Amino acid sequence: MAQTSVAVIGAGVFGGFTALNLLERGARVILIDPWGPGHSRASSGGESRVIRATYGPREIYTAWVVRSLELWKQYETRWGLELYHRTGGLWLAGDDDDFEKQAVSLLRKHGVRFDELTSDDAARRFPQIHFGGVHWVIYEHDAGYLLARRACQAVLEAFIEAGGTYIEQAAKRSGDTIVLSDGETVRADSYVFACGPWLSELFPELGRDFITPTRQEIYYFGTPRGDTRYNHGACPVWIDNSAEVYYGIPGTEWRGFKIACDSKGERVDPTTMDRVPRADGIAAARAHMELRFPGMKDAPLVEARVCQYEMSADENFIIDRHPDADNVWLVGGGSGHGFKHGPALGEHVAAAVLGAGEPDPLFRLSRF
Repeated sequence: MAQTSVAVIGAGVFGGFTALNLLERGARVILIDPWGPGHSRASSGGESRVIRATYGPREIYTAWVVRSLELWKQYETRWGLELYHRTGGLWLAGDDDDFEKQAVSLLRKHGVRFDELTSDDAARRFPQIHFGGVHWVIYEHDAGYLLARRACQAVLEAFIEAGGTYIEQAAKRSGDTIVLSDGETVRADSYVFACGPWLSELFPELGRDFITPTRQEIYYFGTPRGDTRYNHGACPVWIDNSAEVYYGIPGTEWRGFKIACDSKGERVDPTTMDRVPRADGIAAARAHMELRFPGMKDAPLVEARVCQYEMSADENFIIDRHPDADNVWLVGGGSGHGFKHGPALGEHVAAAVLGAGEPDPLFRLSRF
């Protein structure tokens, strides 16, 4: 029986883990990316991503975080790399706490270790954080952060070592062929387009809003000299689920205290977007940081990054065949929360492409 061939376009966390899983299931796989894994314009780029299992009523994401965390640990052992850092994680609930209440039963169902804390209990445990206006708190014991860019590179290295072929070229579909930017063509039995914010550009027939790239800014502030309260080991990752949702990661790799707003920015072109942070975004992030972390008042901005989310219309992932081509798969819609799910998603997509399963209905294109 002939070996199945698959071309995966996009070497981010979705495409990389899909390619690696396909290869390990016996397919012949070519992985294609124009700028490399975790590059500066990629939605999978940057230093770090939060991993947490609190997802309100959306059970599949809680289940996939549990599975992905298991796989992240296995990959760390296999590759001899530290990619996951456990810090614990705080989810701050306001008065409108239906999301958190629904999350609790699913966390319990899937065996996630967590505590329900009053704001006073949380303040005693984490005195460097101000919990004013917080109704109660979910504390996940195994939450933390993943080293994003490093992880994407590690997946590629494992893929190549296992016998996969990597090509650093831009690619577009032309009938039943992939045309590379150098003019060469690639033919395969199946194609997986995991191109993040470029999916809508490559498949305009699916509509402009099939995937919407939005501008997002991330800031790193310098901690006070000799003060370790905001570093890994003393401070957890955190998500403040208030009207303006902010999240943060304690000082990682000595780069500073990370904070970002989860509100969706304006639509952008991910190839040509100006990636200079804006003064109003910095000021808003500083104000929120100083509210929740008073000891960080007047902290200097030491680094910033402008990236993008690649939003689906309902913020759920997209894993489905192209409506007009059964051998063309579209994988994306990370929507600002996808990175942590990479290992579980790679398993799911590889099984679907090779005929060993079907995508979850939640991820189908027909929902739009």
